[in-house]
Order: sequence, then structure tokens, then C-alpha cells
Amino acid sequence: MGQTFRPRRPGNPAPKTQAELDEMVRRMRGEQSAPDSYREQSLKIHGWICAKCGREFELATLHLLTVHHRDGNHHNNPPDGSNWENLCVWCHDDEHSRGVLGDYLSGGGQWKK
Repeated sequence: MGQTFRPRRPGNPAPKTQAELDEMVRRMRGEQSAPDSYREQSLKIHGWICAKCGREFELATLHLLTVHHRDGNHHNNPPDGSNWENLCVWCHDDEHSRGVLGDYLSGGGQWKK
């Protein structure tokens, strides 16, 4: 018996704009009425540029730009963005490794004898 081909079920047309695509992703994630995430807010406030190295990002590479919490508290998200800085993934890794290296060199943290 051969394979049958049925027409696809009618569905929603493909999104035409970035806003339509964003809305579709929010619906799929179940965040239909959720406010902007702190990452989205930080990108709007601080722009698509790394605060440390100055690298600029485009939509295609925006996933490489992260939000760093200056005080280390991921729950401290003031709406004015004063606890955030946008860092590329490389600078963000460097920022967090500095503390680990500092603890190690000073004999603090988990490396105490």
C-alpha cells in the first residue's frame, strides 16, 4: 500500500514581522501576558553593545549578548537597569572567572587549607 498525501490542516499563516514572531514565541512559551524579561529591558536601556569590550551586536548575533548583574543578585532587577550591564558571552565569562581566580590566589573560598 502506498503512502497517501493529505493536504495540511489549515493553520495560522507564517509570521510576517518580528513583532508577530515574538508574540508567537511568547504564546508558545505560555508567557502571553508576561512583561518583558529583564534581558529585554536591559537591551532596550543599554543597547546592543558589550559594556566591557565595545563589541556591537545585530539581531543574528544578539544571543551572544548577556545581562550581568553587577551585585551578583539575579533577583535584584530594578526597572531603571542600574544593576545590569550587557556583556558578550566572552566578557561575561571573564567577569565571573575573576572572582574565582581572586579567591583562589588569596587562599579564600573553597581552596582554604
